[in-house]
Amino acid sequence: MTAASSPEQSLWKRMSKTLLFWVILAIVVGALLGQFLPNWAIVPFATFNDLFGKFLSFMVPLIIVGLVTPAIFELGKSGGKWLLVTVVLAYSSTMIAGFGTWGLAALIFPSLLRGQAVPDLATPENAVASLMDPSFTLPPVFGVMTALIVAFVFGIGMVTTRAVKMMAIFVEFRDLMMMVILKAIVPLLPLHIFGIFLNMSKSGQFVDVIVAMGKVILFAFILTLVMMLLQYGLAGAVAKRNPLAALWGMRDAYFTALGTASSAATIPVTVRCTRANGVSHEISDFVIPLCATIHLAGSTIKITAFALALQYMMGISPSPTHMAGFIMMLGVIMVAAPGVPGGAITAAQSVLQGILGFTDPMYAIMVAMYVAVDSFGTATNVTGDGAIAIIVDKLAAGSLGNEKESALEAAEEITAGRELRTEN
Repeated sequence: MTAASSPEQSLWKRMSKTLLFWVILAIVVGALLGQFLPNWAIVPFATFNDLFGKFLSFMVPLIIVGLVTPAIFELGKSGGKWLLVTVVLAYSSTMIAGFGTWGLAALIFPSLLRGQAVPDLATPENAVASLMDPSFTLPPVFGVMTALIVAFVFGIGMVTTRAVKMMAIFVEFRDLMMMVILKAIVPLLPLHIFGIFLNMSKSGQFVDVIVAMGKVILFAFILTLVMMLLQYGLAGAVAKRNPLAALWGMRDAYFTALGTASSAATIPVTVRCTRANGVSHEISDFVIPLCATIHLAGSTIKITAFALALQYMMGISPSPTHMAGFIMMLGVIMVAAPGVPGGAITAAQSVLQGILGFTDPMYAIMVAMYVAVDSFGTATNVTGDGAIAIIVDKLAAGSLGNEKESALEAAEEITAGRELRTEN
């Protein structure tokens, strides 16, 4: 007989299976080894990063088409007034989160990040070079903006023509892209981050980046708290309820999400908390599962804040048009993002590199910061779902009316595919 595992062993086993554990390990070990390893020992990792970065760039447009197209079709074909209202509220919340983060970052970052510029992060002069021939490229089938347009054209077109057979093809293509994300991209992200921080430490930029990362993570966390206060302030005004009491009523969902880092896994607790806040069973059963897949205000705050911080540190001033387009498209990408650890930031790579022109080192730092506070973003997402449910409950007077059956079926169908894809 084998002895039962001790609590410490069980905790270690659970932690070692998380992406956060491996990302933190990659940062720490990479930073330490970069201080004394000779250049020849770093070359293999620099070469891997070169290849992996080209592979990611190649896959991003295909991932966009594979994820966004079915998401548009699934939302569009369901129809119904209350589904549309919920989607508009969720997307509006995400946009407020993104544009609000942009505005506050513009005011605060000049003082918060003063003296922590890393202008050569894209191509550090002292970094170890890859063995790959610089002329070697892996061009994508088409560009990121083309992929987004293709996704919208096919998604809306299939809804309009009810092209169910074509949709089946895109569902299989989505499953293929999910397999690539789960089996080829997410597992290799820690190694990619290790190589980036190894090289960054070698080139002497590690300290500046880490100090700035800590400041920006704290900034993003405070913004998530502000966002929840705004969401429940609006919900309280609409429903004429005490917003702080309603927010406090969601505490179990918030802390459960901190532990699970999954909106889907937290759905039962979120539904229970929402009902305790006075939302009808009918509305909570419809809104919460749906918003678990389409409402990602917390994730948007993190990605927007981290992207702006990196650009500021590198002396890059994105045009208002580019930033506005980035935030609006990020909201769409977040709806289609796979519900797996690292899935949202993987999907967001398309707009980070396609619209903002992020390099591989910049993207690796984005991944590190995002994963470090992934749980707080998820907790913000699910807590905000409760605010949307309160608003929909007030507008619908607690009932979906004649739309009840089709609305609940739509929410279940949209959520079912996402829940299936969250399984690891």
